[in-house]
Amino acid sequence: MAKLVQYIIVNGEIAKTWPKGALIAQCCHAVAAVNHLFSDSETAEYFSDIDNMHKVVLEAPTASKLVDLGELLQQNDIKHKVWIEQPENLPTCIALKPYPKDVVQKYLKKFKLLS
Repeated sequence: MAKLVQYIIVNGEIAKTWPKGALIAQCCHAVAAVNHLFSDSETAEYFSDIDNMHKVVLEAPTASKLVDLGELLQQNDIKHKVWIEQPENLPTCIALKPYPKDVVQKYLKKFKLLS
């Protein structure tokens, strides 16, 4: 089977203004949630080699682009979690469950690595 990758896409607007720790916490929330929600055979395989997990963190330039991505993923049955910070109701990031890169890359190719 193809190597599994877990993608996290961050709201670029907050990436530029929030403290790094707060941003990382949002990503951790989303990753924990998506891995709990979608505990399928691919997720189990991903965790079977825990010392070699592969994650890629991308940046959506705006909150609206992040929301649009969430809708696109939903329409194409790509399992993910949009993390919404409360009480602000602010979309901070999206975490996908682990997938083979070639399954999800077409939805993510317009996003750059978070820097």
